[in-house]
Amino acid sequence: MAKAPVGIIGGSGLYGMEGVTIRKERRLSTPFGEPSDAIMLGELEGLEVAFLPRHGRGHRILPHEINYRANVYALKALGVEQIISVSAVGSMREEIKPGDLVMVDQFIDRTKSRPSTFFGSGIAAHVGFADPVCAELRELATETAKSLGVRIHGKGTYVCIEGPMFSSRAESQLYRSWGVAVIGMTNYQEARLAREAEICYTTMALVTDYDCWHIEEKHVDVAMIIKTLNENVEKAQNVIKKMLPVLPDCSGCACRHALEGAIMTAPEQIPAELKRDLEPIIGRYMK
Repeated sequence: MAKAPVGIIGGSGLYGMEGVTIRKERRLSTPFGEPSDAIMLGELEGLEVAFLPRHGRGHRILPHEINYRANVYALKALGVEQIISVSAVGSMREEIKPGDLVMVDQFIDRTKSRPSTFFGSGIAAHVGFADPVCAELRELATETAKSLGVRIHGKGTYVCIEGPMFSSRAESQLYRSWGVAVIGMTNYQEARLAREAEICYTTMALVTDYDCWHIEEKHVDVAMIIKTLNENVEKAQNVIKKMLPVLPDCSGCACRHALEGAIMTAPEQIPAELKRDLEPIIGRYMK
């Protein structure tokens, strides 16, 4: 099976990566079902990369319908060690303007019923999530964007809502009172699952609009989002291309050792079939 150490998950507007030399596409089946789309394997800036469109090509899958477990599992099975996730978001602060980029460092979950763990059904694990993204990747992306003259915010909390409908004004004002930076519908589950899979993960949030709290702006609609998003996608691609050749060696990163001491179930109590299913995730702890 072809391997790629770097995974790129593209969100709204980023269904492919300009400059990637695609060698093959892989349609993987996982114990959790099918990923959002075939994973494109190729080369970008001299590195092997795996690209996955989160919503499927043609944007067919709503945020609550995305099979997050299958997506992250498939990338892990392909040898991915670092994920750069790109996501469209709304701004919750005046100083974070449409067209800006935000490197998220914290999450708040407001989703309702999305599976967000590989564990259960006979295996218990409790993984630390105090710092949900890889600090090294986040800082590299921030400095890279600055070197390109891209307006970027190096930190910010992402509140993840269920969707697919946008927030009510009352909800938007509530989230603002929590001090969040951006609002979106997809990245919380990815970050959790990447941590369980011991993959370094960072979110590059592309600000498309002010959420509806901003009464002086027009109400959020898809046309407004798409216009700003198209402008932001080029910035994101340029940042990713420039950071790839200088990606840090994250072998000693805490993200890559998240399961050490986290699995509570005695190995002999874990069903053999479950061990086989989770081999890409837990294999090195179940020798």
